[in-house]
Amino acid sequence: MKFTALQIAEILDGDIVGNPDVEVSKLSKIEEGTEGSLTFLANPKYKPYIYSTKASITIVSKTFEAEHALSTTLIKVEDAYKSFSKLLAYYNQAKLNKFGIEQPSFIADTATYGDDVYIGAFTYIGDNVKLGNNVKIFPNSYIGDNVKIGDNTIVFAGARVYYDCIIGNNCVINSGVILGADGFGFAPDENGEYTKVPQTGNVILEDFVDIGAATTIDRATLGSTIIRRGVKLDNQIQIAHNVEIGKNTVIAAQTGVAGSSKIGENCIIGGQVGIAGHIVIGNNVKIQAQSGVGKNVKDDEAIQGSPAFSYADFNKSYVYFKNLPKIMKEFNDIDKKVNGNS
Repeated sequence: MKFTALQIAEILDGDIVGNPDVEVSKLSKIEEGTEGSLTFLANPKYKPYIYSTKASITIVSKTFEAEHALSTTLIKVEDAYKSFSKLLAYYNQAKLNKFGIEQPSFIADTATYGDDVYIGAFTYIGDNVKLGNNVKIFPNSYIGDNVKIGDNTIVFAGARVYYDCIIGNNCVINSGVILGADGFGFAPDENGEYTKVPQTGNVILEDFVDIGAATTIDRATLGSTIIRRGVKLDNQIQIAHNVEIGKNTVIAAQTGVAGSSKIGENCIIGGQVGIAGHIVIGNNVKIQAQSGVGKNVKDDEAIQGSPAFSYADFNKSYVYFKNLPKIMKEFNDIDKKVNGNS
């Protein structure tokens, strides 16, 4: 795909300084720009590169004033970073703008789909599935019986959506995601053997949810495992049965959330965090990476450690922990002087 400076300026509502007809077909960092590429300058640290970059077009903020001659065409906008991000989204949408039904694929007679859908080769669409408008299902995906997927949602290659799950509008399900596998439910008997507890619920994703590659979200034992509007989950996260995650919460990779825990709205959870089952985490909570959370957390708290406690207290405690050998030496020296111990 090729775009001219004029076309890009119209998308971004920007002003052109240079050749409006110059074309670009790829993106680049400003220090690695080549002919035919588009880049941007937002961080002042990279300003020297604008005079040497070979990129054909550079997006800059309107406050930028050149101090030396430029070979790149400028597009001046209110905020270079935001405008470049907008352009990335536009570019990505154009790349994913696929339509039609590829073969071989299987679509059950009872399944329905809206306008402008894309169903990639080797995809299975089960009974009573309902796909909205502009849904994209990339190759080698599995959509089980009775699944509902809302408008403008993308399911990337190799994802698995088990029966009865519901996915909202404008969601992104990345490759290797598994939605609706059985929760980890087993009951021990008198002989110490474990019998499987049927997992009869489903998974619900509300609108604007992003699920990273190879993340798994288990179906509920009863009811639903619920991921609220605007939640963003990184790669390789485990969400157990009957968990509920509040809107606009973000969780980094390799975090595990055990069954029936509730996480509030607007939380930020770092990587490799472990959250025990049947606890409640409030709104606006921040949990630092590699923390272990085994009890309820109130609104607006920031915690760290395993077991996790106040982030500020953790940092103070760490200072003492790091200096513990020195502190103990001083203690022993004092003890010798006071008690005459050798």
